[in-house]
Amino acid sequence: MIRSPSMKFVILIGFVSLFADVTYEGARSITGPFLATFGASAATVGFIAGFGELIGYGLRLVSGYVSDKTGRYWTIIFIGYAINLFAVPLLALAGNWKMAGILIIAERTGKAIRSPARDAMLSHATSEIGHGWGFGFHEAMDQIGAMLGPLIVSSVLYFKGSYKTGFLVLLIPALLALSVLSLARFLYPHPKDLEKVTPHFESKSLSKIYWIYLSAVVLIAAGYADFPLIAYHFEKVESIPKIWIPVSYSIAMGIDTLSALFFGRWFDRKGLSILIVASVIASFFAPLVFLGGFYQAILGMGLWGLGMGAQESVMRAAIAQMVSTDRRGTAYGIFNAGYGLFWFLGSVILGKLYDVSILSMIFFSILTQLLSVPLLFLVRGNKRQV
Repeated sequence: MIRSPSMKFVILIGFVSLFADVTYEGARSITGPFLATFGASAATVGFIAGFGELIGYGLRLVSGYVSDKTGRYWTIIFIGYAINLFAVPLLALAGNWKMAGILIIAERTGKAIRSPARDAMLSHATSEIGHGWGFGFHEAMDQIGAMLGPLIVSSVLYFKGSYKTGFLVLLIPALLALSVLSLARFLYPHPKDLEKVTPHFESKSLSKIYWIYLSAVVLIAAGYADFPLIAYHFEKVESIPKIWIPVSYSIAMGIDTLSALFFGRWFDRKGLSILIVASVIASFFAPLVFLGGFYQAILGMGLWGLGMGAQESVMRAAIAQMVSTDRRGTAYGIFNAGYGLFWFLGSVILGKLYDVSILSMIFFSILTQLLSVPLLFLVRGNKRQV
């Protein structure tokens, strides 16, 4: 299978994502505590993280549409990655939480610009090897980087380096990501040609089941606490030593890697059922993370990573089987915009509830995620969903 041009393309894009995730996930593992050093409150951290996701996902609505209309997928991807990656080392120059917040949001903006076009290209390549397996493999590569990034930052902190030193070190993987992306562009200038068999749809419009599926996804997003808020909690209550904060994130990313491969393969065989199972299990990360001691918090981060693995593999793979090829950039854009909007709203609510009552925040997190389950059952039962 590795000899397949489609698989080679997925592997190359996987390495791009690996190095990119080393960069920005390494940074994300310390942005919560970094903002706290400037005196930012939990509500401020939640707002910045959520607003970054809002911009980062909302802009995908535009970039997805533009990528479909212009067909300039590679140009859009390069612009997005450049903004996405170079915002990270620039954090070392931030002198207050406002400047840091702007750069954190800029990093999410860059990711928004390039993600729909990248996912559309991956959907073409994965049609041959299996959408679930292809997206799962890509997510696994992605999360290997997400696991290594926090470990690199943790090593910097271990040797008495500062948060700003950690941001500067992450310039190296940023440059590697752009180098591999250039190679992929040279070898595969027209990724759409990798899709040998185009699925037939009676209409090019987005189906009703697509919108029901989107409704389920945004409920999961609204209840899923972003890691900066979790890291803020670890720093505040000292349930996890400072040096273990990025390590806990790395552990979650390791679980994310394995679960993405498992869920992706299972999706190709059994369909959307695996997302339902994963969503129910992962919804209980909140009490472990926000109420438990060291070991409970680590277990909670494991469940958090398991849920992320399912979200980043199965959720994207399902879109490829609901939408025709010439609408996928738009479909991924709308999908991610909705996800980001509710991630933002959820982050703001979770941050405010945290300042008032941790128990009420946990209740909101669990309930909102579980409300998605009936909708996912409805999607699974529809004949147009595999």
